[in-house]
Amino acid sequence: MRKILAAVATTAAALSMTAGIAQAETNPACPSATQIGSTAYVKNGSTTVASVKQYAGCGRNYSYVYVWDSWISSHGRDFTLRTYVQTRPNNSNGYRTGARGQQELWSGGADTLDKCTRAHGEVDGSSYFLFAKTSERC
Repeated sequence: MRKILAAVATTAAALSMTAGIAQAETNPACPSATQIGSTAYVKNGSTTVASVKQYAGCGRNYSYVYVWDSWISSHGRDFTLRTYVQTRPNNSNGYRTGARGQQELWSGGADTLDKCTRAHGEVDGSSYFLFAKTSERC
């Protein structure tokens, strides 16, 4: 009985240490894709609006944009997302536009693993246009 209680206590402690940690997004087109580089943040002044990330997997690069719940709760869903993988000298790859109010959006897969790339994400509202780009990865 003590061993069972000890196992339960250990499991509970492990779960409490992971509470609040953001889980990685899963790309529906390539579940094994992993984030490359750091996250960029779409800002409106000092307020964070969205996160922009770049992923690689399945022989392609992907961009991802996610609007934060805090922005939606204070500004509603009157926006459209756009995202793509950018290559030099400003080419858009895998460009996608979301439905109005869609909270997250993945780009299409970009055949750009042999190029320097960055993820580009936009939040286009009726009274604002905001965007961010990740740092370039070569």
